[in-house]
This record gives sequence, C-alpha cells and structure tokens, in this order.
Amino acid sequence: MGAVFDAGRVREAVREYALSLPEAREEFPWGGSVAKVNKKVFVFLGPDEDEDRLRFTLKLTDQDVHADALAAPGAEPAGYGLGKSGWVTVPIREGIPPVEVLCEWIEDSYRTIAPKRLAARLDACRPQLPS
Repeated sequence: MGAVFDAGRVREAVREYALSLPEAREEFPWGGSVAKVNKKVFVFLGPDEDEDRLRFTLKLTDQDVHADALAAPGAEPAGYGLGKSGWVTVPIREGIPPVEVLCEWIEDSYRTIAPKRLAARLDACRPQLPS
C-alpha cells in the first residue's frame, strides 16, 4: 500500500527549501506567504489554512521546465497577467511531481529572480534537496 499524500508536508518542504536559498526570506503580504530574494518574490506560497487549496506560484523561464510545470495536475499560468511572464501556479495535490522536482523548480525561479552574485553562491553551496 502506498503512502498517503500529505499536501501540508509537501508545502512545508517546498517552503523550507525556498528559505534555505542564499539570502531568501519569508514575508506575508496579501494574506499569504512569499519567499523573496533581494526584495523580489521568487515563489508565492499562499495561505496555508485550507489544505484543499494549497498551491505555489513561481517564475519559470526555461521552456522545458515551464512546460513540465504546466503539465502537473491542475497547473495553469498564473493570474493577474503574470502567466505571460512565465509564472505558473501549481496546486499541491496528489499526482504532482515529487518534492525533489518541485524544489528544482523553486531553484529555477530563484535563479531567474536573484542577482547573479547570489546565483553564484548557490552554485558554490547548493542546499540539500528534501526527500
């Protein structure tokens, strides 16, 4: 029998990984959580109260990675016109890729938003991907 999917655990693993990246910090605008680097959001984590609506939104500029993210169950271009710039919203639900892949997407978004000097730091001391 397979393990029961735990959306809250997945959200927390993604959040922890995002905040482990160089100079990342968490803020709470608009009633939800975001991870920022250099005053810019690289992942919207949203509110965590309603486990049935857990999701995250990130910017993916690599076409293959962007296409993979959009192929996740329920994923769609982000609202408010952000989808036109490569932002994708991925619901945290059964059938999405493993946490390791989600964290790779978080890292791609971070690299897109972070200054080059911080991306270089990431190359020098890559955080451990959760399992």
